[in-house]
Amino acid sequence: MAYEVEAPKYVRLAQTIQRRIEDGTYPPGSKVPSENQLVQAFGMSRPTVVRALDLLKRDGWLESRQGYGTIVRGRPAGVEQKDRRGREALERDESQTPGRLVVVDQVPVPARVASALGLPKRAKVLMRRFLVVQDGEPVELVSSYFPAVLVDGTELGSVDPLSGGTRAHLEARKKVRFDHVTERVSARLPGAGEAELLELPDGVPVLSVLVVACDASGQALQVSDVLLPADRQELEDTYRLN
Repeated sequence: MAYEVEAPKYVRLAQTIQRRIEDGTYPPGSKVPSENQLVQAFGMSRPTVVRALDLLKRDGWLESRQGYGTIVRGRPAGVEQKDRRGREALERDESQTPGRLVVVDQVPVPARVASALGLPKRAKVLMRRFLVVQDGEPVELVSSYFPAVLVDGTELGSVDPLSGGTRAHLEARKKVRFDHVTERVSARLPGAGEAELLELPDGVPVLSVLVVACDASGQALQVSDVLLPADRQELEDTYRLN
């Protein structure tokens, strides 16, 4: 039995406002509705609304102007770069990507993946693990996990490289719709098998980007753990000082 996990209310409200910015409902330079208006429109408490707006301000979508209110800044510079790992995990065509499919198997769900998918700790999920290679050097190890309910009737369990990406495959076969992605970045030492695949010397850490892809309700459809050798990464971000 799967247990559904829903994103916090303030996150869902922030995602709704973000989508309205991107589709032009709230164009750059315009004022977003007041806190009172958002409370009434969405039936959420004022603290929830304030937290959602603070999240969007922190990430650069909105800014406060004294005496004028909260203004739409538009899509922040750098968002495309931040979203790249998640988008690639969903849309990578294994048959056209340099590298190899390492393993396809039913495995016990890792703890943080279980939490994201809303599964009990002892559940099994399908894992597809793909090693991305550039110029003869391994640069990413991508382990993607899928709940059993989404695997039946698909080719996710095939040991052959998947064409077109998992997102397109699932949307076509299972009639689900991917809506948004959350990325959680952390650093850790790789396991022995991970270090061997990534050709890492002892003691070299990896960056782990946990990509949680959800439908509009917040239900996770796919979780991918993207491992990047820390000694081969250069990350850059730009942000405003208010």
